[in-house]
Amino acid sequence: MRKEVKMGILGLLLVIPSFLVLFVVVVIPILLSFVESLQNDSGGYDLARYQYLFTDKAMRSNIIFTLEVTIVSVLLVLIISYAIAVYLRFSSGILAELIRKTYMIPIFIPSVIATYGLINLLGNHGWLSRVLLLFGLESMPRIIFDKKGIIIANLWFNIPFTTMLLSSALSGISNSVIESAKDVGTGRLGLFFRFILPLTYKTFLVAATFVFMGVIGSFTAPFLVGPNAPQMLGVSMEQVFSVFQQQQEAAAIAFFTFMLCSVMGYFYIRTMIKEEGA
Repeated sequence: MRKEVKMGILGLLLVIPSFLVLFVVVVIPILLSFVESLQNDSGGYDLARYQYLFTDKAMRSNIIFTLEVTIVSVLLVLIISYAIAVYLRFSSGILAELIRKTYMIPIFIPSVIATYGLINLLGNHGWLSRVLLLFGLESMPRIIFDKKGIIIANLWFNIPFTTMLLSSALSGISNSVIESAKDVGTGRLGLFFRFILPLTYKTFLVAATFVFMGVIGSFTAPFLVGPNAPQMLGVSMEQVFSVFQQQQEAAAIAFFTFMLCSVMGYFYIRTMIKEEGA
C-alpha cells in the first residue's frame, strides 16, 4: 500500500470520531427539528408552520427585530474590537498595558451575573440614573428592556473574544512590513486598508461569523433585558415552546434560525474556498 493511501486512511480515522460527535449532537437534532416543524395537526406534513413565521404579524416583528439587533451588534463589535486590537498592536504605554491586562475580564464573568449588573447599572433606578440625578438630570433614556440594552449586553459579551482573535492576527504582521510601507510614504489610512486589513481579513471574517451566530442565537441577555415585544428569536422560541406548548412552531423557529446562521456560514466557507483556490 502506498504511503499516500496510508496517510489518507489515517486522516479519515482521525476525522471520523469528530464527525460522529458532530453528527449526533448537531446534524440529527437539526433533521429532527425540521421533520417536526413540517408536521400538522392532522398527522400529515406541510409548510404551514413556516407560513406562520412570515404571515403572523408578531413573528414577522420578531424576525425583523432579531436581524436588526444582530446586524447592529456585529458591526459595533467588529468596529470597536478592531480599533482596540490595532491600538494594542501599535501602541505602548500605561493605557495600552492596562487595556491588555483587563479587556479579557468580561469573558470570565457568567452571562447571568453580567446581565444582572447591566440591569442595576442602566435601569431606570440604577446606579447611572442616581449619578445623573446628582447633576440635575431627572430622567435618562430607556436602555434596559429595550433594543439598546440587548446591544450593550452583546458588546460586553463579544468584544473581548473578538479583540483577542484580531489581536492574534495583528501580532502576525511583521514590523518590517509596516516600516517598509511607511518608508515609501504610505499614510495611516493607506497602511490600514492596503496592508493591515488584507493581512487580517481571514480572521476578521472568522470573528464576524462567530459574533453573528452568537448574537442571533442568544437567549440570556435578550430574555432578561429585552422588551416583551418584539422579541429575539431565541426568546420567542422558548415562549412558544414552554408557555404556549406549540412544539411544531418552536421547531420551525429553531430551524429557521439555523438557516439564518447557515447563510453566514455559506459566505464564510465560500470566501475561504476562493482564497485557497487563488
